[in-house]
Amino acid sequence: MRRLLLLFFCLPIMAQAQVNQDSVMIKKMADEIMTNGKAYDLLRELTKKIGGRLAGSPQQQNAAIWGKRNMEAFQPDKVFMQPCKTPNWQRGGKDFAAVVGINGRATTQKLEVLALGNSLGSNGLVEADILAVANFEELEKRKDEVKGKIVYFNSEFDPTLVQTFRAYGAAGMYRRSGPSRAAKYGAVGVMIHSLSSAPDNAPHTGAMVYDEAQPKIPAVALGPTDAKALYALAKKITVRAQMQTYGFYLPDADENNVVAELKGTEHPEEIITIGGHLDSWDVNEGAHDDGAGVVHTMEVLRTMKALNYQPKHTIRFVLFANEENGGKGGAKYTELAKLNKEKHILALESDEGGFTPRAIAVSCTPEQLAYFQTWTPLLKPYGTEVTTGGGGADIGPLTGYDKSIIISSMIPDSQRYFDVHHAKTDVFENVNKRELLLGAVNIAAFIYLVDQHGVN
Repeated sequence: MRRLLLLFFCLPIMAQAQVNQDSVMIKKMADEIMTNGKAYDLLRELTKKIGGRLAGSPQQQNAAIWGKRNMEAFQPDKVFMQPCKTPNWQRGGKDFAAVVGINGRATTQKLEVLALGNSLGSNGLVEADILAVANFEELEKRKDEVKGKIVYFNSEFDPTLVQTFRAYGAAGMYRRSGPSRAAKYGAVGVMIHSLSSAPDNAPHTGAMVYDEAQPKIPAVALGPTDAKALYALAKKITVRAQMQTYGFYLPDADENNVVAELKGTEHPEEIITIGGHLDSWDVNEGAHDDGAGVVHTMEVLRTMKALNYQPKHTIRFVLFANEENGGKGGAKYTELAKLNKEKHILALESDEGGFTPRAIAVSCTPEQLAYFQTWTPLLKPYGTEVTTGGGGADIGPLTGYDKSIIISSMIPDSQRYFDVHHAKTDVFENVNKRELLLGAVNIAAFIYLVDQHGVN
C-alpha cells in the first residue's frame, strides 16, 4: 500500500519532469534552427541554381541529385534513392488566347493565360464564341448551347471561406474535370478563372485529368483580372475568342524519391516519415510549392544530427519525386513500404508553403487527437497547436495498406499561398526566411514528441 501511495504522489512529479525535459529539447531544436538553420540557403540553391522542376525534366533529375548530396552531408545513417516512373508532360510552346470579336465587331484583346497541366495541344488556333457559365449546374442546364463553343468556367474562390484551402478545393473541380465535362457536350476548348484570389493578372497552371471517354480538348487558365472581365462581358454580349496550346507527352521519365534515414534505437521497426515533393510546375521556381516542404524536411534532419539526437523510432526524411501531375512519388514510396512489410506509425507532409506556421493537423481517431492535443502547450510558444484534418497527396497512399497509419501536415497561414500557387510568382523572393525556419521548428518539435511518446 505504501508503495502504491508513493507511486500515486510521484506520478505527477514524474510527468512534470518529462514535460520539462521535452520543453528543454524543443527549445534546443528551435534555437538551433533559428540561429544556424540552412533551410533558406538550401531553398535559394534549389530555386536559383536548379529552377522549376517539372516531372521528367532535367531540372527535376538534378534536384534529386542535389537533395541526395545535401542530405548525405548531414550524415544520417543512410541515404538512398527509390526509382520510379513519372509522367513526362511538356508545355511545348507559349500558350495563347485573345478576344477577337465583340458582338460581331472584330477586335484583338490578348489574354494572360497558361495551359493547364496535362492539357494537350490544340493543333493550331481554335476560334469560337465563348459560353460563360458559373458552375457545372449551369453547364448542364445549357448543354444544348455548348457544341462548337469555348466554355468558360467562372471558378473563382468563395471569398467568404476564411480557410483558403476550402475555397481551393471547391474551385479546383473545374480545373481538374471541367475540360472533359464541357467536351462531353461538344465544346472545342475550355477557359477557367485561375485558382487564386490574387488581385493581379498572373495566370495559375495546375493539373487537369482527361476523361478517356471524351475528346481531349485544350484548356487554359486566365489571369484573375482578365478572367473577371471576360466573364462579365460574356454574360451580357457575344464574345468570340481564340486559343492555342502546344502540350504533349513524352514516354514516362525515370525519376527518384530521395530518402534519408535515422535508425531507431528502441523501435527501429516502427517508422516515422517526414516529407515534401521535389517537383514543381515549369513556369516558376516552386519556392513555396514545394521547395519549402523539401527544405523543411532537410532542416529537421540537419537539426537532429547537429544536436546528436538519437531517435527511439526510425525516422525517414523523404523528398518525393512527383506530386503535381500524377502522385507517382508517393505511390512508389507506399508500394515499397508494402512490399517490404514496413510498419509506419505516422507520416507528416509539408506541402502548403513556407508561410508562418499555424498548426500541426492530424488525421486520426478522436481519442488519438485528444492525446496529441496534450502537446499543444509545448508547441504554442512557437506558434502552433494540434488540430484535426492533416494529410497530403504524397503520404495519403500509406493509409491504403495500413489503416492504423496516422497522417499529418504542417499548416502555415494560407491567406497568401494562393497568390503564388502554380503561378510565375512562386519564386524565392516571395519566401520569408523567418517564417520558413519557424515551419521547420514546429515540424521538428512535433516529430520529436511523436518519437518520444508514440502515437497513443
